[in-house]
Amino acid sequence: MTLMTTAIMPIGLLLAAGALMRRTMLTDHGFWSGLEWMSYSVFTSALFITSIADADLNVVVVGPLLFSLTVPISAVAWFVLSLRRPLRANGPLLSSLVQGSIRINTYIGLVFAAALHGQEGVAAFALASTIVVPLVNVICVSTLAAYGNTPGTGRRIPIWREFLENPLIQGCAIGLALNLSGLPLPEFVLATLEMLAAPALVCGTLTVGAALHFTFRKRDTLDIGVAVVLKLIVLPLAAAGIAIPLGLTGATLASVILICAIPTAPSAYVLANRMGGDTRLMTSITGVQTILAVATLPAILTLTGLLTM
Repeated sequence: MTLMTTAIMPIGLLLAAGALMRRTMLTDHGFWSGLEWMSYSVFTSALFITSIADADLNVVVVGPLLFSLTVPISAVAWFVLSLRRPLRANGPLLSSLVQGSIRINTYIGLVFAAALHGQEGVAAFALASTIVVPLVNVICVSTLAAYGNTPGTGRRIPIWREFLENPLIQGCAIGLALNLSGLPLPEFVLATLEMLAAPALVCGTLTVGAALHFTFRKRDTLDIGVAVVLKLIVLPLAAAGIAIPLGLTGATLASVILICAIPTAPSAYVLANRMGGDTRLMTSITGVQTILAVATLPAILTLTGLLTM
């Protein structure tokens, strides 16, 4: 089997199925909101717990992994902020550009990680997420707090609460605690977690497809182009340029490149809406990146030597 049959084609079909069902058979917004919550808060958290709990953490070199992720992500965010004057971007637009250049769609990354390295790939991707999710949230929430257009009466959730209440961070923390402690889970608990983890990738990708939305304004082509180039091309190549010389290989290297090469998540719209970002631009960036990533992800993996097409 190749990556085309194990990841690219299934992702494309599931995205199309989600988009089709959202517009024909299952048009109730409440259904998709509920499925998205279950996918993110329950199914994917269970997947992170089971994957990390069984992972061999001795093969993970924390220092190079941390450096390979924090440096390029922080640099891209700073670069986008520096473009405010050249792009003549207002605050809300700028905040959505930042989100569109660094936020991640966990589900698509997990599908590719599983296709490339199986359970080891999922565990490595989950560990990389424990670094990227907090970092990206700090940058995005801080940017929206500074540039968002929320009215003075708008209630903003403190950043520390964003971290503590994030289901993916909670899942990673529980998985790490189980792994490091060596405590075995009761068989019925493990079986329950594995059953909850099973629908994570399918349901998550369907909700991404259902959330695809395209609305363009006259100047959006430039803004979307900036976010696409930075997120899908510049960021993963920059991460690879740091990770490879530092000696990262195998599933760990793949997780670094994948997590930087995957498109922006639809949840970016939720944060933009909550904190005064440009929601129309945010949905357009997310939709365009998701479609293009089906082609750019394999290309990036090929360029970095992780995939032979």
